[in-house]
Amino acid sequence: MKIFISLNRKKYSAMIDIIDFHAHIYPDKIAEKASHSVGEFYSIPMNKIGSVETLLKSGGEAGVGMFVVQSVATVSRQVQSINDFIHAACQEHPDRLIGFGTIHPGLENPVDEIERCVKLGLHGIKIHPDVQRFHMDDPSMYPIYEAIEGRLPILIHCGDYRYDFSHPRRLAHILDDFPKLEVIGAHFGGWSLWDLAMEYLLDRNCWLDTSSSFAFLGKVRSKEIIRAYGADRLLFGDDFPMWDHKTEVETLLSLDLTDDEYEKIFSGNAKRLLRMPPNPCPGRQAVESYGLRSRQPMARLFRRPFCSGGG
Repeated sequence: MKIFISLNRKKYSAMIDIIDFHAHIYPDKIAEKASHSVGEFYSIPMNKIGSVETLLKSGGEAGVGMFVVQSVATVSRQVQSINDFIHAACQEHPDRLIGFGTIHPGLENPVDEIERCVKLGLHGIKIHPDVQRFHMDDPSMYPIYEAIEGRLPILIHCGDYRYDFSHPRRLAHILDDFPKLEVIGAHFGGWSLWDLAMEYLLDRNCWLDTSSSFAFLGKVRSKEIIRAYGADRLLFGDDFPMWDHKTEVETLLSLDLTDDEYEKIFSGNAKRLLRMPPNPCPGRQAVESYGLRSRQPMARLFRRPFCSGGG
């Protein structure tokens, strides 16, 4: 992979594999309603409608070749239908979509559903403790982690100043108790709690994705966090349909990282984590001449300021 930077450092031109490790999709008939519900939960207007067609279009315009897709079961009765939907979407677009299943602590036999996810060919599990209303390190979740450990990675929403369910310290507890569990801490390990996340996760054995962070952190702090954690642990994620792929790709490119860092974050780490062949994307996606533009922090969208303490 090569990233060419012009002498005036105003534009990038690249031929690069890009994998979006954090994308939400919904069935067409509920995609608009589900997307708006997410926006209401965070008091952030959605950038897109979370349908498969819109995802492929949004990502394609930014040179994204593959997407790790997921959806969260807010109640236990939704689990099987969501996993069936994710499986079907991946079957329809096998060269573009990589499916993660959902699970819910209220499910009567969650381990059985994990086994079904494996048989369906899903590549991981996604949970969202804040939306699903459980503490991620609650002992009731441990049979689920035991069933996943050494078999599937798990993507966990981490951080929210309004709740304690997904506090970064709780992820640290899970890492202590399940040292072989492959965990991806979403949003640099602590959405709206980025500094606290670094206190708990800086030297821990877990992955982190970049989703829903750049707009709030700004360019300087984003680069500092990337360099602190190290590119070896990071996965590019958009958090579709919340953000625009082209803007997220442009923002990451604007941080002036090294070629090696970009290769790892955009796709190399994802390939390694998912045990994919070196060049699985459907033809390398051209990312050409993205003009750099600054992005202002969006804390004004929140009802109260970010906090890096508490909980």
